[in-house]
Amino acid sequence: MTRLADKTAIVTGSSKGIGRAIALRLATEGANAVLCARDRNTLAEAVAEIEAAGGSAAAIALDLREPRNPAALAEFAVSRFGGIDIVVNNAGATKRGEFGALTEDDWADGFALKFFGSVRLTRAAWPHLKRSAGSLLFISGIGGRTPGRQFTIGGSVNAAMLSFTKAMAEAGLRDHVQVNAISPGTVRTARFQRRLEGFAAERKIDVSQAEQRYVEEENITRVGEPADIAALAAFIVGPEGRFLQGSLIDMDGGSTKTI
Repeated sequence: MTRLADKTAIVTGSSKGIGRAIALRLATEGANAVLCARDRNTLAEAVAEIEAAGGSAAAIALDLREPRNPAALAEFAVSRFGGIDIVVNNAGATKRGEFGALTEDDWADGFALKFFGSVRLTRAAWPHLKRSAGSLLFISGIGGRTPGRQFTIGGSVNAAMLSFTKAMAEAGLRDHVQVNAISPGTVRTARFQRRLEGFAAERKIDVSQAEQRYVEEENITRVGEPADIAALAAFIVGPEGRFLQGSLIDMDGGSTKTI
């Protein structure tokens, strides 16, 4: 498929999980994928996977919590491929736990990468997205709409990202930039696998039984796969998705029950 031929797409947090799946999918559809995460080795593996599949990719290892690094990422993409057409702000995980056990540093770290890293990359990439009439996509999370006791940091960060999405979507109407957000539910990542193993140990059952129990207790269709989110991301930033603007899309197997 070449729906994204000649497009350059930055995907943050792309060395593993959802970000890696998105980078691979966009490259499969013809985009030059620019990957960014902190681990050089896993980034190199992801680039090799893309190139082995016939795609085009480049990677830079940066900690996007550092204020100067989002601009460095944008500059890297432009220097390698001549411009920026797509930005997928995916990087960032937040600490779970009871509110009383979460420290000031936990809160600061939660916002530093997922929210402020996204804000800074958006600022750096926006002039390029204006020139290309490009697309900006945030990977948020359903906790932004349905907060939980164990997810006070993540829910707060994701809610801020959804608000930022709406604000930038209005700016995008003026500047001809498409802006949307996907809120994944439970997706099969390494982080979820650790939670599932803990869930299994608490109930003294094996992991496969634990997953079925989790699905039943959460009242969802199934656990999602990174490729599910990647497929939706590719649709949104592709030509068929251009009518979407300021959309906050839950992809969660039915987890979000509210309107």
